[in-house]
Amino acid sequence: MASGTNLPASVEERLSGWVAIQERRGKAPVKARPGPAITLSRSYGCEAFAVAQQLLERFSEDGGEPWSVFDKALLDKVALDEGISKNLLEGLGDATRNLEAFGFHPRGGVTHDELFDKVAGTLVGIARQGNAIIVGRGGAVLCRGLDNAFHFRLDAGLPWRVASMARRLGIPQEEAEHFIKVETRRRDAFVKERLGADLADPAHYDAVFNNEHHTARQVAAAIHAYVRSALRDRG
Repeated sequence: MASGTNLPASVEERLSGWVAIQERRGKAPVKARPGPAITLSRSYGCEAFAVAQQLLERFSEDGGEPWSVFDKALLDKVALDEGISKNLLEGLGDATRNLEAFGFHPRGGVTHDELFDKVAGTLVGIARQGNAIIVGRGGAVLCRGLDNAFHFRLDAGLPWRVASMARRLGIPQEEAEHFIKVETRRRDAFVKERLGADLADPAHYDAVFNNEHHTARQVAAAIHAYVRSALRDRG
């Protein structure tokens, strides 16, 4: 069974940390090139946030630069919270331009679509800045045109995912299995309709890991080593 399955800290706590990083970044000299961005896709029930936390520690230790982890809750907060100072988001660029740069053309008129377009554009803008670990939200597809982005996926058999989710959330296995199946169908249909992609297609990723056979620490170590090696090769 994989280790390191702590749930994310509160959205407010993580948002406060991200805002502080943005403020420091705004005062620092502009880097010649952005740091890497990591996208983590997963089958429902896999322990992607645990992997993200391990990656955060490893990359933060490399050069002393701050990194951030973005999951659905934090991305939604950054994209939609009007209380965030606008100058913190100016560097991300317009959401529509971010998406159209990669061949996605947002549709208007439907509230759900408009919200998705705004969050997706924010996701791409965050990835462009680098030093970001993005969990879910179709990051691998949305950021496939970014030179600084690396894409990975976690998979595992349904029984393992059910047991993992039930343990982490403290719910019965029957409830966990129902949730996984319903959310998988909903997410897959939405991504296929909005992005025209199948997130399970390994062609979207630099590597796919079996979460049932490898702990969060082991997966993070492999991703960290791969990204560092790729960056060295690129010079």
